[in-house]
Amino acid sequence: MFREGTAFDDVLDLYVFDRALRLLVMDALERVEVAVRAAMTDHMSTTYADPHWYVDARHFGDRGKHSGLLEIVRGTCDERLRGTPDAGEDSLVHRSALEHYLTTYAAPELPPSWLMVETLTIGQLASAYRNLGRRADRTAVAKSLGLTAPILESWLQTYVRVRNVCAHHGRLWNVGLGVYPAIPSSPTISWLVGPDALPERSRKRLYPVLVSLQSVLDSVSPHSSWARRLHDLIGARPPMNLAGMGIPEQWVDDDFWRRHIV
Repeated sequence: MFREGTAFDDVLDLYVFDRALRLLVMDALERVEVAVRAAMTDHMSTTYADPHWYVDARHFGDRGKHSGLLEIVRGTCDERLRGTPDAGEDSLVHRSALEHYLTTYAAPELPPSWLMVETLTIGQLASAYRNLGRRADRTAVAKSLGLTAPILESWLQTYVRVRNVCAHHGRLWNVGLGVYPAIPSSPTISWLVGPDALPERSRKRLYPVLVSLQSVLDSVSPHSSWARRLHDLIGARPPMNLAGMGIPEQWVDDDFWRRHIV
């Protein structure tokens, strides 16, 4: 059922826009995911002087979830070993760092932390972060990303959902995500400046997700052009599209965005 006056080209235009939006959001999500991986493995490995810290259950709150983490890593390692091709002398096949470790070293059984995190999905990574037993560790990881621990935990939970939508080619621009990023209260976290920059009606839309992604990029990739590309994509969209995403019409006037776009 189409509204009167709707043309097929209108539908196609919206489809093309949504696809471009998903690709742009995935670009930011990938950078954030890599940054979280690096932050967690760098902090834990250096703080405890142990590249295999994640094997020790004492670093985790829930021992059952920790056992599940180890099973995930073992499963991935087994798959990589079974799937490693026989590389002849003239082969162009290059083994991954994980495959190199597994075929070169007999012990320790599992790879070091910086290879372990590469085996995790963003959902598994979020779960591992939440399960870190010491608050000081969660705080240190979050701080390196410009966030607090509760905010990072909330945002990761949202990113898992958003990534699933994008990866399965779902509609993103006006979808109900069901889980949304917590709004930071700490002045140390990069966020919208204006008092009315995030209306209540926008909080359960895509807009706060976009703001949160740029907030992390402010810390991990401060020279990124992502905000400018976002502006180029949505700046010419009709008010209906902006409303569907919860984006105020004058969103670019907020200093949070202006410094990246103007």
